[in-house]
Amino acid sequence: MTQSHPRISKAVIPAAGLGTRFLPATKATPKEMLPVVDKPAIQYVVEEAVSAGLDDVLMITGRNKRPLEDHFDRNYELESALQKKGDAGRLAKVQESSDLATMHYVRQGDPRGLGHAVLCAAPHVGHEPFAVLLGDDLIDPRDPLLQRMIEVQERHGGSVIALMEVDPEQIHLYGSAAVETTADSDVVKVTGLVEKPDPADAPSSYAVIGRYVLDPHVFDILRRTEPGRGGEIQLTDALQQLAQDEKVGGPVHGVVFKGRRYDTGDRGDYLRAIVRLACEREDLGPDFRTWLRSYVAEEMQQS
Repeated sequence: MTQSHPRISKAVIPAAGLGTRFLPATKATPKEMLPVVDKPAIQYVVEEAVSAGLDDVLMITGRNKRPLEDHFDRNYELESALQKKGDAGRLAKVQESSDLATMHYVRQGDPRGLGHAVLCAAPHVGHEPFAVLLGDDLIDPRDPLLQRMIEVQERHGGSVIALMEVDPEQIHLYGSAAVETTADSDVVKVTGLVEKPDPADAPSSYAVIGRYVLDPHVFDILRRTEPGRGGEIQLTDALQQLAQDEKVGGPVHGVVFKGRRYDTGDRGDYLRAIVRLACEREDLGPDFRTWLRSYVAEEMQQS
């Protein structure tokens, strides 16, 4: 009989990074607030959490991240101005972000890695399983990855991570998982994890991407975890311990994702994400695709 596990209601979004790859744009603007078409990247992530039924959202922030809080707060002056103009469309867009979820914020005092950022959520999360969504990975809403991960966690308990098969030469950019198959074609059991391994040492080509559903026992492990690769406390190291000893916090499973993912953490991928999303928009897509075809044709003629 399938065992029932506590329903997940809380999402944690680490957003304390400095965004150095996007300097100078991120000198005074959080990287999470960079627009992807006409919404900041962070709003896509919060919308994903809410779509999965997680409307209690804790954001882990740092210095110079106040615009994140402002974005998800009310802006009465702007709303009043739009209301007076009778601009109901833009007013609805402005109010949408403040009505999305119950937002909470805590600062990560020292940038000590993803594991430390997740540990900052312990007082808010308590003893419940919870989701972690990284802001650099945008998952297309037509591919409900997080919902599937929650289903797997509620069935098996423990923790669930999102995996994507990548070119073996690219595995050094990710955490890599050693896995065993299960009865479900899109679910594997994770037996080990290595953070950013050399391709020759990687246990598989399954890369860990930025979605996690975690058992609260991970907090106890993170408190004891020493800094690892890059001198940071790595969430991967804590998950490795959970995978090795199921008695601590249950098993670790992986959901193999084959859907649409937009990586906004790299400048090139960020631009590609904007183009792809703009092309698919009903209001922008037709004209934008026409221009894009013309532009590409001109470039090919000149090359």
